[in-house]
Amino acid sequence: MRSRSKIRLAALGALAFVSFAVAGCALDEGDDEGAAAVDDPTGEIEATVPRHAVVVCDSASFYQNYDSSSGPANLIRVLGRGNKIGHTPGAHPVHNGWAATHDFGPGDWGFMRIECIGGYDSW
Repeated sequence: MRSRSKIRLAALGALAFVSFAVAGCALDEGDDEGAAAVDDPTGEIEATVPRHAVVVCDSASFYQNYDSSSGPANLIRVLGRGNKIGHTPGAHPVHNGWAATHDFGPGDWGFMRIECIGGYDSW
């Protein structure tokens, strides 16, 4: 039987994924450690705060969305080695090697290759 914390973590991961797909979502960091409020049409829901990491590739394309049938879509920017990003393994989705990632510079979400994410908790 799964513990309550594991069930809560799974639910938070699902909510974090939904937050990427909802148009006009904004991540609003709250006072709760390990949680953030996501503004959505139905009110405030809780999402997983991304774990601090950095880009470990020389360059990493950062896309707005990922579609399982056509791949990444709408290039936002290219990130360089050392850019501060966030991804929480097990909580934020990874589709065919494309990981949901938060770019801490401008504060937006997108998808980049999982092998370009590393240096967890280094900053």
